[in-house]
Amino acid sequence: MTTHTNTTAAARATGRPRILIVGGGFAGVECARRLERRLKPHEALITLVTPFDYQLYLPLLPQVASGVLTPQSVAVSLRRGLRRTRVLPGGAIGVDAAAKVCVVRKITDEVVNEPYDVIVLAPGSITRTFDIPGLAEHARGMKTLAEAAYLRDHVIAQLDLADAATDAAEREARLRFVVVGGGYAGTETAACLQRITTAACERYPRLDARDVHWHILDVAPKLMPELGDRLGAEAARTLRRRGIEVSLGVSVAKAEADRVTLTDGRELPCRTLIWTAGVAASPLVGTLGAETVKGRLAVTDRMTLPGFDGVFALGDAAAVPDRAKGDGAVCPPTAQHAQRQGKVVADNVVASLRGEPLRPYVHKDLGLVVDLGGKDAVSKPLGVQLTGLPAQAVARGYHLLALRTNVAKVRTATNWLLNAAAGDDYVRTGFQSRRPATLRDFEYTDAYLTPEEIRSRTSSSADAG
Repeated sequence: MTTHTNTTAAARATGRPRILIVGGGFAGVECARRLERRLKPHEALITLVTPFDYQLYLPLLPQVASGVLTPQSVAVSLRRGLRRTRVLPGGAIGVDAAAKVCVVRKITDEVVNEPYDVIVLAPGSITRTFDIPGLAEHARGMKTLAEAAYLRDHVIAQLDLADAATDAAEREARLRFVVVGGGYAGTETAACLQRITTAACERYPRLDARDVHWHILDVAPKLMPELGDRLGAEAARTLRRRGIEVSLGVSVAKAEADRVTLTDGRELPCRTLIWTAGVAASPLVGTLGAETVKGRLAVTDRMTLPGFDGVFALGDAAAVPDRAKGDGAVCPPTAQHAQRQGKVVADNVVASLRGEPLRPYVHKDLGLVVDLGGKDAVSKPLGVQLTGLPAQAVARGYHLLALRTNVAKVRTATNWLLNAAAGDDYVRTGFQSRRPATLRDFEYTDAYLTPEEIRSRTSSSADAG
């Protein structure tokens, strides 16, 4: 059984505290970057646990699925921004806060114990699902880079197969695409992919763009309610004008390989069901036995976990009080909050090591941007409501500013220009082409340990030591 690493031995020898950051998303990476700036090498050892060596810029994932951007455009290399942080390639599957040990499954499937003095929990979120017949087997997600690449292949494959089909019923099912979730992810995914499927029909002699049908479903009464009534209604009008059907107050009752049954009784022939109906905190949260708020760790406004020594939590996995709103509100699980929380947590970790007071997290949303593809967008920067080209300019400008490296900025801008000038070739890469991929295949939600399994591992390791 593997227990301690060379880094752990070095920490004990030098007396340097071990800071362990779980999660390579906006919150975790921003925390690591700031810790490197705030702490001198002799003050602490910093380790980042993440399965990938990149930070995924999640807001642009729909443009990867649509082929507007290459996967490398939204995969920002960790090695470019982190100089002293040790990157442990794997995922945390359990935390024993009493023993101060995090259990990590490396990408080789080797399970190791990673001791810490301070742990920053930023494991993010997973796709939220429900107990709907057939959903786990037939739905496709849009939460990871691999899912976006797979979804692009899958959608283009439907066009290829529909063009070759001799059966009218098969062609109808392959040309209907259903997206569940009227939030940002679902709306942008449907909008971007509808553009490429419609444009692609010019390359298929036996397909008519009028036969391609996209549907957005949501149980909510409004599309993207965070935008407000005016912009939400404008987004819905834009989608419907482009031929995308928006059905509110309805969801999926049953999913099958070639059809979807809705809660209002409709049955739609369909070979593509895209599930973006919200997110849930990482299952890692459940391994601590701590108090939660709607599945997210209940932390203070300093992002400390009450009753747990040396534990900080932030991002999608934590219910961080939103002091800007007050009245018991918590910060929404957005990249904007996660990135800024990462900076504050890093400052608070440094303060805790130096015996200084911690500061609360306070941030007011700068606004919202929704890219609907092409010239279509809605944005609300600093409360100003924009639509069309001005909104698109704001949306893309915001994304370029938010990308962390100049290489990522240049690559993304170049991809946008190239796509606008030359269009797409609608090429499949053959990614997982032989076996349909499920939600579980990409998010590994069955990999986590129970509290009992964690204690068994950490206690046996302590006995062996």
